[in-house]
Amino acid sequence: MWPILFTSIVALTVVSERLFFIVRERIKRQPRVVSDILAKVESGEFDDAARAGAGSQDFVAATLVYALENRDKSVSDALLRAANWELKRFNRGLAILDTCITVAPLLGLLGTVTGMIHSFSLLGGSELGAPGAITGGIAEALIATAFGLGVAILSLLPFNYLNARLEEARQEIQDAASHLELYLVKRPPNCAFETLETARA
Repeated sequence: MWPILFTSIVALTVVSERLFFIVRERIKRQPRVVSDILAKVESGEFDDAARAGAGSQDFVAATLVYALENRDKSVSDALLRAANWELKRFNRGLAILDTCITVAPLLGLLGTVTGMIHSFSLLGGSELGAPGAITGGIAEALIATAFGLGVAILSLLPFNYLNARLEEARQEIQDAASHLELYLVKRPPNCAFETLETARA
């Protein structure tokens, strides 16, 4: 039961921290800044677009700004790198929570098995005339499985919710990144051909 209690405390700590993180990220969202960045990129104002999102704590805006600041090298690589940074923050702690969900029922089963081994060992001793003690021991052993399953079930619900928020963040970044790349294709940042033609004129 002590390992199960420790597992439940770890799961509760991770869930509390992740839910606080999700709420904080929702407060930081600035969809108007993201729209302003894409609008400026569409009109070819790349530097203004980067400045519009500079300092923004919106994870989508931060991804776009990093890509714009490194557009002379590789926009796709910059988008991928920035997206990985942001999604890593959303993914933090989920592996620990997944481990707790897996380990808790196994610890409960282990506790039940060891408890039943102890109870059945009484059959050869003085407790043979007291079946109540044996059945009571089995009932106590089954409590471990019940608690282990309870911890796993209660942890699974927020785990699925956090995974859904991670997938939602990934889709939002991919959507904004796709728009940025499409606008850059229409108006490439290095318009060397246009500059050359202007100089000739």
